[in-house]
Amino acid sequence: MAELPPLRPLSRRRVLGSMAAAAVGTPIALGQLTSGATSASAASRAAAAQLLWHPDPSSDGLKAFEGIEADRGGAHPDRKYVIVEGGDHYRFNIWKDDRDTTGDGDRQRTESRGMVQGGSKVKMRDGETWSLSYEMFMPTSLHGTSKFTHIFQTKTPVDNGGPYITLDLGRSGSTELLRARAYANSGSPDIASTNLAPLRNKWITIEWTFTVGSNGKAACVVRNGTGSGAPVAVQGSMSNVKMPDQDDYQRPKWGIYRSVESASSDILDTYLLLRNFRASKA
Repeated sequence: MAELPPLRPLSRRRVLGSMAAAAVGTPIALGQLTSGATSASAASRAAAAQLLWHPDPSSDGLKAFEGIEADRGGAHPDRKYVIVEGGDHYRFNIWKDDRDTTGDGDRQRTESRGMVQGGSKVKMRDGETWSLSYEMFMPTSLHGTSKFTHIFQTKTPVDNGGPYITLDLGRSGSTELLRARAYANSGSPDIASTNLAPLRNKWITIEWTFTVGSNGKAACVVRNGTGSGAPVAVQGSMSNVKMPDQDDYQRPKWGIYRSVESASSDILDTYLLLRNFRASKA
């Protein structure tokens, strides 16, 4: 498996700045003020947002999630699938010969599910508006594929419904794509899509805003770098998005979940790195 290049340590100024930006909750690109709105009203909305999930990998470890889904058939007990690396990020490993217990051997999965803060599940329910953000590192060995490759998805635990919203690594001919999608809507349309190549081998930022419901809303901003000031690679929003809580809750999942029926040259030993998770309810 390819080795991760050395990471530069975060300065105290950058850490404090990232925390301050995350505490605001809604990404700037998704929360533009309407005409005539005052700065006081914007400050009021920011103060009202509740930061409900902000795990520290070094202290929370895998307890930041409801669970891990990897090698569920127990074929490779010696492999480490989801680990804390470097004290500040999570590493999701996957091997080309992994197979999940679902799908008759046509797929593989290394995922975390859910959000846990202080031992309690954090749940997104109908009518609520949430902002989720995190930083992500994708190596060259993690390819876009002709069949599905989800690196983020939301589902409903009560019925395993979904996926409703996904972040996918896709392919159009020789061009690999990063695609935010309303996956449960007819045709699984893109909310936002961009070329994958410029976003590899660096830390980038993903910002989601969801209003949960059968006719909900979803928006995504991808920043080519870290922090709220990083340039926007792509952004988009969509109404009438199908993401109901099914009288339960919408649960996010992170990692690599992909079909192995794509070209074998796209199914490699690889990994995904994630850090600086934040989830806020408006």
